[in-house]
Amino acid sequence: MDDLNKLNHKIEIKPFTPNLGGVIRGIDLSKKLNDVDLTTVKEAFKKYQVLFFQKQSEIPPEIQVHLGKSFGPLHVHPAAPTMKGHPEIFEIHTHKDSKISNGTENFHSDVSCDKHPPLGTMLQLHILPECGGDTLFTNMYMAYDCLSENMKMFLQNLKAWHESEHIYKGRYSERGVSDKDILCPSSLHPVIRTHPETGKKAIFVNRSFTTKIDGMTSSESKAILNFLFDHCEDLRFQIRYRWNKNDMAFWDNRCTMHRAVWDYYPMERKGRRVTIKGDEPK
Repeated sequence: MDDLNKLNHKIEIKPFTPNLGGVIRGIDLSKKLNDVDLTTVKEAFKKYQVLFFQKQSEIPPEIQVHLGKSFGPLHVHPAAPTMKGHPEIFEIHTHKDSKISNGTENFHSDVSCDKHPPLGTMLQLHILPECGGDTLFTNMYMAYDCLSENMKMFLQNLKAWHESEHIYKGRYSERGVSDKDILCPSSLHPVIRTHPETGKKAIFVNRSFTTKIDGMTSSESKAILNFLFDHCEDLRFQIRYRWNKNDMAFWDNRCTMHRAVWDYYPMERKGRRVTIKGDEPK
């Protein structure tokens, strides 16, 4: 039996695949977790990097906020519309009148443009399309480990710019958000970061936000970033999750990337997410 299952007999935790993800059953997220359940979830989060909580009912907004705060202060998105009365909640909603999906169409780590990018994101989906709407995740520990030792040494001290204006400007206008009311942060982060809890190294660039490697020419930067983007999105490191109604996914933005596939137009997909503040990457 897995050590995590030994820790809490009523909760069942199984690997989603050998390389990434864990499926959790036997826990009710619509109610506040006790200390034992919370400890089990925290340990599983460090081990599996992304957790899928199945057989759930809809989590009340205040309970989802409380659960997120169990992992740290919550992050408020700099541009996206938030839920009335709950500024920590980002409402995900794509439908027949949407011009773009709510998430970026490329692999990314949430809001990596912030000086202190989010630790993790908790998303529960309440309305699903009849088909499609899967989410892809990719393992940045594995992506780093599969680099040659020479490439690891070359990348170790590089930093890259993560910017957001090209993504956020006009993105949420159809939901009543004006560009004058949003923020478009940009930050310089290490290309290779060390996870503050596990001590493992991970590649920390993504096709959505990362625009340039600091101190390099445009052509040099483009060549290296394109190599890293393609490498990080290698199928060896990926999983594809097909949602069930009211599943909640909780992913670690420090060592994974994700991509929501918008292949279900004009069908509807709706849910709520909370995001936990992280530290400055090192």
